[in-house]
Amino acid sequence: MTALLLASITGYGVHLLYTARVLGWSGVGPAPKSSEPKRNRRSSADWMTQAGLGSVGPGEFMIAISSMFLLGALLALALFGSPLPAITAGIFGASFPLAAYRQRRRNRLAIAQDAWPRMIEELRLLTSSVGRSLPQALFEVGEAGPEIMRPAFSAAQREWMLTTDFEKTLRVLRDQLADSTCDATCETLLIAHELGGTGIDRRLADLAQDRRDDVAYRKDVRARQSGVRFARRFVLLVPLGMAAAGVAVGNGRSAYTTPLGQLAVFSALVIMAVCWRWAGRMLRLPTENRVFA
Repeated sequence: MTALLLASITGYGVHLLYTARVLGWSGVGPAPKSSEPKRNRRSSADWMTQAGLGSVGPGEFMIAISSMFLLGALLALALFGSPLPAITAGIFGASFPLAAYRQRRRNRLAIAQDAWPRMIEELRLLTSSVGRSLPQALFEVGEAGPEIMRPAFSAAQREWMLTTDFEKTLRVLRDQLADSTCDATCETLLIAHELGGTGIDRRLADLAQDRRDDVAYRKDVRARQSGVRFARRFVLLVPLGMAAAGVAVGNGRSAYTTPLGQLAVFSALVIMAVCWRWAGRMLRLPTENRVFA
């Protein structure tokens, strides 16, 4: 184990020397930090709102993470009988609540993205053909929208009934949904409400068409990725099944408790976690930034 640690340190030192002389990189990191800000960075409040967890506090979130860490550590300890794999499995298990919330957020955003083209088209028809006022049309469209979006429209309607301030009403709706399409739609409605004119029909029609094109693109990409996502989950189960089978064969359990066995299990778990995270990032679809937030 000492030889492996020394070899790793030596290899990393060679990497630092090579990148410093050839590429001009400085520092002790594996690569220089980008000077450009990340365009897709969001606040944690927006992230939790998009996942439908705006009322979940940091304490509750930490309790979920701690519970999964304890569960993963106990299962690994029962399987391998050694502390190092147990700690590694616990850390891996602690990432499950975050992954579940991230999947919940993706599902809610997908529902909203599918619904917005139809809602914008209905909004255009109500304001142009039927003659509804902008607030009334907005609330009628929200009442017929997806279940996950109705509470935001209800909160906006309450704000309108209390203040009759359309700008505050739209701000409540945008804060509740934290969605880029909602931001663009609300900004279009606000400008039309304040300035008037007949251009809102054309603007809403263009926005609805743009959203339809975006939804079609995302559905096509998800369909192409379905097989890869299944393979990603299947590959995660194969090493775990082989490890469980190794415990039941001969003196496999005692082999896991040796220093070399603990190092092998630790390395395998780390590689699995890194590959799982890397594959997830490769499959992630881009999300739009909130321009008018």
